[in-house]
Amino acid sequence: MARQIIITEKDRVRLQEIVSDILLTEVDGVDHVRALDAEMRRARVVPSGKVPSDVITMNSKVVLAFDGGEDEEYTLVYPDEANLAENKLSVLSPVGTAILGYRAGDLVNWEVPEGIVTICVKSVVYQPEAAGDDA
Repeated sequence: MARQIIITEKDRVRLQEIVSDILLTEVDGVDHVRALDAEMRRARVVPSGKVPSDVITMNSKVVLAFDGGEDEEYTLVYPDEANLAENKLSVLSPVGTAILGYRAGDLVNWEVPEGIVTICVKSVVYQPEAAGDDA
């Protein structure tokens, strides 16, 4: 059984709007959007002030290691803010969807275009809710 993930009410509302818009307007190439929708459906939704500080929420900066490799720092962002050159990872990307709601110390096995990858969430360097920046 997959570990329960946690998302904030605010993130769920905004992400559900994005998911709904895409699923209503696009037919092909939406498997990644369906994956995010499924993750949100199984998530425990909490108010922003109640999310633990080690949970990956939108705009969190995290350190990840893929398949036991080098540590890499990313910020989880909404699709319109994504920029891999700046390590800003869209929540609609396979890895972005995979890490949403997980905690520091978690291992996540997720399917990406190249196959199954194991992602280790090394740390949550910055979380807007913990920093009081979630307005």
